Formats: sequence, C-alpha cells, structure tokens
Amino acid sequence: MVEDDAEDAALVAAMAAGDRGALAALYERHGSLLLGLALKIVRERREAEDLLHDVFLEAWRSAKDFDPKRGRVRTWLAIRMRSRALDLQKSARVSRNAGDAGLEVVPDESAVQTPDHGRVRTALAGLGEDQRRVIELAYFEGLSCSEISERIKIPIGTVKSRLAAALGKLRECIGGGKQDRGANEVSPRGAR
Repeated sequence: MVEDDAEDAALVAAMAAGDRGALAALYERHGSLLLGLALKIVRERREAEDLLHDVFLEAWRSAKDFDPKRGRVRTWLAIRMRSRALDLQKSARVSRNAGDAGLEVVPDESAVQTPDHGRVRTALAGLGEDQRRVIELAYFEGLSCSEISERIKIPIGTVKSRLAAALGKLRECIGGGKQDRGANEVSPRGAR
C-alpha cells in the first residue's frame, strides 16, 4: 500500500508538471472508486459521472498544491468527491424539494473494486443496524447529528455516541487498530 501511495504521489507531481498521461493513469487507478462513492451519494449515474469529471479536472488544476505529507492521494480525491456530491445532493434537495427520490438506484457493483472497498464493506457489515444507519446518514447523505436525530427520532446524544462507537469499530477493523491521521478529514458535519 505504501508503494501505491508513492506511485499516486508521483502521478500527481507529474500532473503538476503538465503530464496528461499521469492524469489518465490516476483516473485509471481511482476512477471506479470515486464513481462508486458519488453514486452512493447522488444516486444517479449521469450526475455521478459529471462529478467524476469535475473532480479530476479540479485535481489537474490543483495538483501543484497537493502535499503528500498531509495525506494520501486517494483520500485527497475522495474528500473532493464526497464534498462535491454532498453539495450537489443538498442543492438538488433544496431546489426540487425531492426528499428521497431516486433511492431505488444502486451503484454499479460490476465496477472494479479495490481491496479497501472490500474491507470497508466487511467493516460496515460488522456494525449493528443502529450504528450502520447513523454512519450511512452522516457520510452518504451528509446529515449533521441534529439532522440525523430528527430523521430517525432519537436524542442527539444517542446519535453522537452511536457515531463515535461505529467510527471506532470501523477504524479498528479497517486500520488494524491504528489511528489514521487522515481519519478526521472525512468526519461528518456536526460530529465534533
């Protein structure tokens, strides 16, 4: 995995120098993961593909600002995707007042899955239904703790404790118990 991180960082450095082949290679390495993330959040393939394009365009433009000492390329890209997808979802919800329209659409499971994808699925499956629900609402729907509390009709303190317990279990399962310095980068709004 360290070798992959070094290769990713080298690709971003090459992008900063104007190497379009490096952008294509980075897209090949992480495109399906990011598309899956976008699909999980926005639920519509066309919108997810547009977001994927936007994220890689943004990565191309800001490659010179990437600092490998601050985190992994995959995390850098995933944070950008999650942020853009949540922004799109929230703006669509406000403008259309669509609520949960499109929830029947599921991500394309035939997409190439990374080893991390399998570990995350296994870790999520190991959570209790209550903990998994607050994680899904926080990370994939972008709800704050107070919004989750309102949605599932439980006290905000219960939401926060379930979220903290679930994140602890996920970190333990995925990271082998090691505290990932980038773990807090993608914490849900209002969880602190």
